[in-house]
Formats: sequence, structure tokens, C-alpha cells
Amino acid sequence: MREHPKILVVDDEEAIQSFVAAVLSRAGYEPKEASTGSEALDLAETAQPDAVILDLRLPDKSGLEVCSELRRWYRGPILVLSGLGDEATIVAALDRGADDYLTKPFRSEEFLARLRALMRRAAHDDVQETVIGVGALRIDLRTREVQVNGEDVHLTRTEFDILAHLASNRDRVVTSESLLRAVWGPHHGEYAQTLRVHVGHIRKKIERNPSEPEYVLTALGVGYRFYQPD
Repeated sequence: MREHPKILVVDDEEAIQSFVAAVLSRAGYEPKEASTGSEALDLAETAQPDAVILDLRLPDKSGLEVCSELRRWYRGPILVLSGLGDEATIVAALDRGADDYLTKPFRSEEFLARLRALMRRAAHDDVQETVIGVGALRIDLRTREVQVNGEDVHLTRTEFDILAHLASNRDRVVTSESLLRAVWGPHHGEYAQTLRVHVGHIRKKIERNPSEPEYVLTALGVGYRFYQPD
């Protein structure tokens, strides 16, 4: 990771763009700014940013299109920062390849925390992990063993597959659709209603308080996020 990571900020509202750039600069990042989708795609190729902050309302093409085009080659984090907060739009952005979604207006502290989490995850993407340890929870992806406070926890095959997929994408919102596809494959329609039940069983087995989970969090109306604190 560079000493001053480059962050591409894509927003056609000059006030928002300037504000986000200032927040990034104060936090030690090097912002690169684009006001259109075409400009963003060109700048992403030339500047090779470490992350992209993307608005969805752009004058020449939608942010969803930009996200899809970026994902043809760009592997870094994409954080959508948009005034559009409806469930369908959030799900569409995540399914197009965005890693997280923050609705305007937003707090700069939360924005930076989300960005740090995404960049931390990206820094580990090239490292093949076999064991994921978060707090009291330990997940061995090779042996398919799970422990909480050193004690073995028995998960069914499906429960383990769900937990492993979420943990491998920690600090990232995973849509229900993509989770179903990852665990049950392309013909997953009949399992959609049982996903919530499986998640409930996982929480009962690994969480101190299943009604207030620390690890497997719900992204309301979208999917789930496996939380790893800084």
C-alpha cells in the first residue's frame, strides 16, 4: 500500500466532490477527482487508484454503468456515495460490483471508517487465508472447523458455507442474492426463504447474544455483513 493511497472521487456536484476530497486529504489520502463517468473511467486507467468513491447520478452515464465497466478490470474497492437510498438501487449497485454503499448526507467519520475497512480487506485479498480469526471466533477454511473461545462449534455443511463466504468477504456487504448463488449455485430459488433461518442458527451458535450479533450483521433489505472491528 502506498504511503498516501490514491482515491478516485467521482461526483458531478462540485460542493460534494470538494468536501470528500478535503476529508480524504486530511486523512492522508491523495484524492483524484472526476465529474463524469467517461472521465472517471479514463482517470481510473491512468491513475490506478487504490479505491473509487462513486456517485450514481452522473451527467453522461449512470454510476451503475461505470461500476460495471470498472469491474471488467479494476480489482480495488468501490464505495458508492449516493443520495439514492432505496433498497433496489443499493442492491443493484452491490450486484454490479460495488463493495459498500453509503447514503448522502453522511458523516465524514463513518465515511472514512468504511473506506479504511474496504482498503484493509483489499490489502489481504492477495493473501490466501486458511484461518480467519476475529475476536473469540476462529474459522478454519481448510478443515471446516469453527471455534468460539477455544471451544469447538458444530455447524452444518450449509451453515459453514454461509459463514465462510461472509467471513471471506468481511467488512463488505454481501447481498442475499450473491450469498445464495455462492452457497447453492445458480438454481437457488427454492432456498431463498431458508437463508434467514440458516443465519439465525449460525448466530445462535457463534454469537454471545444472537439478538444483538457482533459478527454476522444484517444489512437491512440488502443482505449481510461479517464485521471485523479495527
